[in-house]
Amino acid sequence: MAGKPKKQDPVDSKELAAELGLSVARVNSLYAEREKNDFPVHVDQRGRARLWDLAEVRRWHEGRQPSRLQELSLAGGDPNELLNAAQVAKVLGYKSRSQITTYLAEHPGYFPEPDEVEQLGTYKRQKWRLQTIADWRATRPGKGKRAGATRQAPALPDVPADGDPDELLSGTQAAALLGFKSLNSYVSSLSQGNLPLLEETDGLTPLGRRAWTRRRILEQKAQRG
Repeated sequence: MAGKPKKQDPVDSKELAAELGLSVARVNSLYAEREKNDFPVHVDQRGRARLWDLAEVRRWHEGRQPSRLQELSLAGGDPNELLNAAQVAKVLGYKSRSQITTYLAEHPGYFPEPDEVEQLGTYKRQKWRLQTIADWRATRPGKGKRAGATRQAPALPDVPADGDPDELLSGTQAAALLGFKSLNSYVSSLSQGNLPLLEETDGLTPLGRRAWTRRRILEQKAQRG
C-alpha cells in the first residue's frame, strides 16, 4: 500500500515571501495585522524565525479579497511607488515582463502608458505608479468596462486554415485562427499558459512582432479541441 505523501516542511518568512511574490517586510506586516486579516498563525519556530504551513498560507492568500495587487495598494503599499515592467508583471501574476511589452507593442491603448520613462543610453526604462496599475487591474476589459473608455477592440481578420503551413502569422491572425473573439482574450490566454505550443515563437513579423507558423497554430487549435 502506498504511504501518504510527505507533508511539506514549514517555511520561514523569506521562503513565504518568495512563494507569494511579496517582500519579507510585507509578510511580517500581514502577520502583525493577523487579528484584522486572519493571516495564518505560525506553526513552529527555528530559533527566532517563525515558520508557517505553506499550504495553509496559500489557501489564505488565494481566497483573499481584494486582489493581490489591490492588497498591496490599499493595505500599506505606496500608491505613488514606481514599478518597472518586471515588477508590474510580478504583481499582476504574469510569468515575465514580456507580457507587459506585448501589451504595449501589439495592442496600443489597452495597457496604460508608463508614468515615467528613464533614458539609459539606448535603453528606456519604463515605470508605472502602483496606483496606475491598480486602477487598470480593477477596470480592465473582462473586469468591467473601463471608465471613460469608448474605444472598441478592432475586429479580427479572416484567416484561412488551408494556407501555407509555414507562413508566419501575427498574434492578431493567430487569435482569429484559434477562434478567439479578440486579441485581448488571446493574449490573456497565452500569458496564463493555456496555449503551451505557442509559448515558443517561430519568428517576427515585418514590424518586429512575435509570429508563429500556421502549422504550429493549427496544432495548438487541435490540442485545444
